[in-house]
Amino acid sequence: MSKLTKSFFKLAAFLCLILTLPGCVLLGLAVPATVSGSAAGVDYTFTNIAYKTISYPVADVEAALFKALRKMDIKTLKLKAEDGKVSVTAVTAQLDVYIDLERVTPTVTSIKVNAKKGLFFKDKATATEIIVQTVKNIEVKK
Repeated sequence: MSKLTKSFFKLAAFLCLILTLPGCVLLGLAVPATVSGSAAGVDYTFTNIAYKTISYPVADVEAALFKALRKMDIKTLKLKAEDGKVSVTAVTAQLDVYIDLERVTPTVTSIKVNAKKGLFFKDKATATEIIVQTVKNIEVKK
């Protein structure tokens, strides 16, 4: 058997093995594969959720976020705040936007933005812009 044929069979066996693994295991393999965003250090998860950690308290980030959403004409539908975590649901004519602010330390906050268009499509540009505008609003305030 040639080296090419052996390599093909090894690759085929590996792919068959991967396809039989449960989804959680596959996610564990893929989650470390984040891609750096081009805008202000915004990163993306494997599922295209934009995120960034910044050195400001949750309350400051929350105020800046709402200012950014108003400026962008994104309507806030729901706000849920509990013990260091704020979840915001917002909409545009075409997107459902889910934003989570989570306290990492008293002066560090993690922002995650998931801008969805239907069941499968994500709008990374809008998610990134929400984070960028939020950070700008905080920096202007300080």
